[in-house]
Amino acid sequence: MNLDISYLLIVFGAILLSMTLHEAMHAFASHWLGDDTAKLEGRLTLNPLAHIDLYTTVLLPLFLVILGWPPFGAAKPVPFDPRRVRFGEFGAAIVGAAGPLTNLLFAVIAGLLLRIVGVGDHILGTLLSVFLVVNVSFFAFNMIPFPPLDGSRVLYAFAPRPVQEFMERIESMGFMAIIFFMLVFFAFLSDPFVRVINFLVHFLSGYSVL
Repeated sequence: MNLDISYLLIVFGAILLSMTLHEAMHAFASHWLGDDTAKLEGRLTLNPLAHIDLYTTVLLPLFLVILGWPPFGAAKPVPFDPRRVRFGEFGAAIVGAAGPLTNLLFAVIAGLLLRIVGVGDHILGTLLSVFLVVNVSFFAFNMIPFPPLDGSRVLYAFAPRPVQEFMERIESMGFMAIIFFMLVFFAFLSDPFVRVINFLVHFLSGYSVL
């Protein structure tokens, strides 16, 4: 696909919609499980302005698209108190998984529709292809079990205490942990990640759209 302005706008629209729903589902899940932290901080909403981050939601994924990579990214983390949700660590895992699973659901729907309409040279095929790749990428990236990504919440619920303590130390590093992870990711994990995305996109849609 040509990386013209119209295509980048389609990508940006898909990112905005997908990430907004991703973060909103974190907030709705935590609220459903008894924690009103997200609601009190204005995150229990479908308003994208409450969730997006200029760098990780907009600039990073668009930059990756320009490089020809799958567009993954993140938004402002939805605050919640794991001690206040029902079911303890498993409740926190549900909150963590709610966002990526929302992306996976949209990817499945987009893939099924692509099998019906085809990828061909038409606007609907382009829209569905972009939406599929964006949601598969967000699902796969955010399910990586490294704090503070969502997958770490799921792993935490089932990990033995020594692993939990190690994850807590990583998360306490804050932004430095994210920088370290991104350096490791681009150095060693980017190629396997792209292969995973290609596999999932082909599995869901029957097409290779990357």
